[in-house]
Amino acid sequence: MNTLSQTAIKCLQDEAQILLDQIPSIDDQFLKAVDLLYNCKGKVVVTGVGKSGHIGAKIAATFSSTGTPSFYVNPLDLYHGDLGVITGDDIVIAISNSGQTDELLRIIPNMLERHIPIIGVSGNSQSLLAKYANAHILLRVKREATPLGLAPTSSTTATLALGDALACCLIVARQFTASDFARFHPGGSLGKRLLTKASDVMYKENLPVISPDTKLGEAVMCVSRGRLGICIAVDDGKVLGLVTDGDIRRAMETSQSRFFSLAVSDIMTRNPKTVSVDTRIDAIDNIMNSNKIHCVLVVDEANRLLGVVDSFSTVI
Repeated sequence: MNTLSQTAIKCLQDEAQILLDQIPSIDDQFLKAVDLLYNCKGKVVVTGVGKSGHIGAKIAATFSSTGTPSFYVNPLDLYHGDLGVITGDDIVIAISNSGQTDELLRIIPNMLERHIPIIGVSGNSQSLLAKYANAHILLRVKREATPLGLAPTSSTTATLALGDALACCLIVARQFTASDFARFHPGGSLGKRLLTKASDVMYKENLPVISPDTKLGEAVMCVSRGRLGICIAVDDGKVLGLVTDGDIRRAMETSQSRFFSLAVSDIMTRNPKTVSVDTRIDAIDNIMNSNKIHCVLVVDEANRLLGVVDSFSTVI
């Protein structure tokens, strides 16, 4: 293994360890920060300088996408006229590895005067930021992951992870659901998967419907014509069972000469997995994966067949 590979591996190992080193920071101060954020009536304003600012912007974006309205603002902009964006109902998350960043500390008197809560995130429990913060989350980083130990690497990784930990706590506290998440992510494959329903993707035409009394020889043709690898046993419009191509192959092996005398009802799966037209495709995926099946039937309240959703239909 060459030197560059070793350097890259050590960097990853160091940063992985840094994440574990942050576990003791999930303490009373961390929980106080969660409580402040949960009870915030306004927005969460995240601020920080340089690399801390970049991490702060990501934390703010994660909060906003998971039910906690938030935005990032540079402390220099706040100090030069933008303090008006922060209202009395807001909370400030101030990020500084040293806890002594001058540009950040300059806005603290204004926050204190207006009684705006401050959540400080720094690697120095004795810093001015820690002293004046209503809650202080300690970054436990002894050394950066770079060979020189200088460029922000481990410290920014730790900050980002603790921001994610705050967001995760708020998701649980707010009982934030997948549907809530979809409302904030209407675009892209994730939003589409959370919003798309069975009615949007199900096969409705030329469904492989067959009578339960049909002989298996004819059922083979039905499966072949349907191109879904199944045939559906229906009587009086209602679903009675399901036969897959695998069921037919197994019946051929076990029954041999008796195969053509068997009916669909002899081998079909009774009470196959069904969903309604309003079932989301992410839920359908869970049903198929947990039951190790490749399709579900879409039915109405009377168990009448409306369509079929297979594993290819849910790929978005």
